[in-house]
This record gives sequence, C-alpha cells and structure tokens, in this order.
Amino acid sequence: MKENERLKATKELEAWKECQRKAEEQTRIQREEKFCEQGKQVGEERNKLKHKSLTRIAASRNLATKGRNSENIFLEKLKEDSIPGPRSVGSIKISFTPRVFPTALRESQVAAEEEWLHKQAEARRALNTDIPELSDLKEEEKNPEWLKDKGNKLFAKENYLAAINAYNLAIRLNNKIPLLYLNRAACHLKLKNLHKAIEDSSKALELLTPPVADNASGRMKAYIRRGTAFCQLELYIEGLQDYEAALKIDPSNKIVQNDAEKIRKIIQGTELKS
Repeated sequence: MKENERLKATKELEAWKECQRKAEEQTRIQREEKFCEQGKQVGEERNKLKHKSLTRIAASRNLATKGRNSENIFLEKLKEDSIPGPRSVGSIKISFTPRVFPTALRESQVAAEEEWLHKQAEARRALNTDIPELSDLKEEEKNPEWLKDKGNKLFAKENYLAAINAYNLAIRLNNKIPLLYLNRAACHLKLKNLHKAIEDSSKALELLTPPVADNASGRMKAYIRRGTAFCQLELYIEGLQDYEAALKIDPSNKIVQNDAEKIRKIIQGTELKS
C-alpha cells in the first residue's frame, strides 16, 4: 500500500512539472511574439520618419538649386559687364646674397665677421696631436670636441675636478676654442678658484673677438663669470663693469639687471661707510 501511494504521488508530481513546463514554454512564445510585433512597429515608424526626412531634404535642395540658378544668372551678367580680361603670365626672379651670419648685410660689419670666421677655421685646424704625452690616448680622446662634451657631462654631475681635467686636455690639443676656457671658468667658480676663473674668462673674451652676433652668447657668459669672480673677491667695481658689459649685449636680461643693481648698492654702501 505504501509503495502504491509513493508511485501515485510521484506520478502526480511529474504531471504537475509537465504542466509547469508547458505553461512556461507558452509564456516564452507569447513574449517572443510580442517582441516581434513591437520590432515591426518600431521599424515601420523609422521608415516613416526616414521618408519624411528625405522628402524635406529633396524639397530644400530644389529650393537651393532654384536660388543658385537665379544667382548664377545675376553673377554672369555682372562678370560680363565689369570683370576685365586675365593678365598675361609672367615670372619674377629674386636673388639673395649668401650670408653665414643671420644679420642683414646692411647691418653687418663684414670685416669683423670675416675675421671671426677665419679664427674659427684656424681653431678647427689647430690640433696639437704631436705632443708626446698624448700618444697613448685613444682616438676619440684626441678630439677636443669629444673632450668638451665629456667635461660638460662631468660638470652636470658636479664632478668639477674631473671636468677641469677634461677641459685641460682639450686645451692642450687645441688652445683656440673659446668655449673650453669658458666652461673651465665655470668649474673654477664652483671650486672657488676665483683667480683662475678670471684668467679663463679673460682668455675666452680674447678668443671671442671681434664681437659679432654669432659669439654674443659666449661673450655674455664670459663677462658674467668674470664679474662674479671679481665680486666674490670683493672687487665690486671691476665686477660691476663686467656686468654692465654683459647688459650691453642683452639689455633686456632681468637677472643680470637685478645682479648689477645689487652690486651698485654694495658699492654705494661701502662708499658711505668709508
């Protein structure tokens, strides 16, 4: 009897599950049909809107075409009445004077610039590779430009003594390059070798002659470095003279202007005390 009851209950459960599955399947089919109907309605609405838009655009184009046609007729009439015939074809030839320096020829001192170019060429040729002490160096180490770049990198790393050694060797190879003395002066300033900084700055200024636009930046650095060394030695009058010389090269430099004004105040205070 228990087994019969169990079988009966199982059958009823299976029948109920089958009814539930059919109901869910029917609900799903109805939902899909509803979605399809909605999709068709949306598609129809879109087609109607598209048709209306195309109709408007076509109407606008027709109006614009009519307007352009009338405007073109008016413009053609104006052209016929007022526009002259085309000019004949021609060509203009312009020749420029070749220049090494960026300044115009009318503003340049040709003799001074030619002298500067000659000195630069001489400096490139003057290579003292026959010095016995330099015979064991590598090939790149006999190049003053390579040594200058190496000294600049050492200076950036604040290894000023090593940078001075690189500049020293470069100067022994070629003592006509002003930037070597200028950079070595910067190292001496950092190490408080003030007299050597003055000596190197003066040598750089000697090589940076004649004063032309191409060496203006180097001359300004040389004056400032020498002026700084003079001021640190408390030779303020000499320092002010160098700063004023730098300002003549670049009068708009605010930093140099402020430093020169500070030096003037120091000189005035010293005179008042004395």
